[in-house]
Amino acid sequence: MRVIVTGARGKVGRAAVRALMESGHEVTAVDLDRPVFERPAPGEPRYVQADLTDAGQAFAAIREAEAVVHAAAIPAPTSNAPHVVFQNNLMATFNALEAAIRSGATRFVNISSETVPGYFFCERPFLPDYAPVDEDHPIRPQDPYALSKHFGEQLMDAAVRRSDIRCVSLRPSWVQHEGNYERNLGPQVREPGEPGAGLWSYTDVYDLADAIVLAVESGLPGHEVFYIAAPDNAGGHDFAAMLRRAHGDAVELRELSRPDSSGLSSAKAMRLLGYRPKRSWRDYLDEDGRARSK
Repeated sequence: MRVIVTGARGKVGRAAVRALMESGHEVTAVDLDRPVFERPAPGEPRYVQADLTDAGQAFAAIREAEAVVHAAAIPAPTSNAPHVVFQNNLMATFNALEAAIRSGATRFVNISSETVPGYFFCERPFLPDYAPVDEDHPIRPQDPYALSKHFGEQLMDAAVRRSDIRCVSLRPSWVQHEGNYERNLGPQVREPGEPGAGLWSYTDVYDLADAIVLAVESGLPGHEVFYIAAPDNAGGHDFAAMLRRAHGDAVELRELSRPDSSGLSSAKAMRLLGYRPKRSWRDYLDEDGRARSK
């Protein structure tokens, strides 16, 4: 398929481009970075610079696409003004989706967020109702990032009602790669119960890229939302014990797939999308949370 990947020079976008190309798809990479006038390196995709908050640029970049993977976004509400986060993320999603529909694309993969339920960046803190959290959990976002991702999912709902496009929204947990496992997850590996809004969940970027390929190639109708996370928690600790120690009985503990379960459930993605995560923090860190020597 001819696949457009937005945010292609970001953490998720780079891995998605590579996985899609390895799966035989013709990929065009789109991002804000200025292109360089050089002969493409072997295996490098075609690159287009575009600001997707501008409808004209979005339409120009996404024309002739058969599928779109929309990973472009400001990735958190903490380093930009709130209105900048909300406007950028929501308008980029709206424009990219509108361009995909008008170009005749049949599949749109929307990279949403685990923050959609709202308990990550909230000014008035609250806990999830239950764990592991799944797609049925109530949605109560307060911050501009989670709101933009929630509204992005609603744009997918509207798109399938008014066109023949099929949409998948992926809600990845905290995305890790070779360069940041020790910095981000090391403390949680060393200290069972180290606080974290994501209930000790994480996602390997290459497992997420595999899920993106599955979503592009999926024949699922309508719009489906999936959590994407590693099956275990950071450190491989006893999840029930950590949850009780951190939150007592304030969070309902539901059935676990394994004792060292993640705080997010990817059961739906495994069932309907065929998601099979292959990578773990153990591939990168030792039992003390230090990077393994190469």
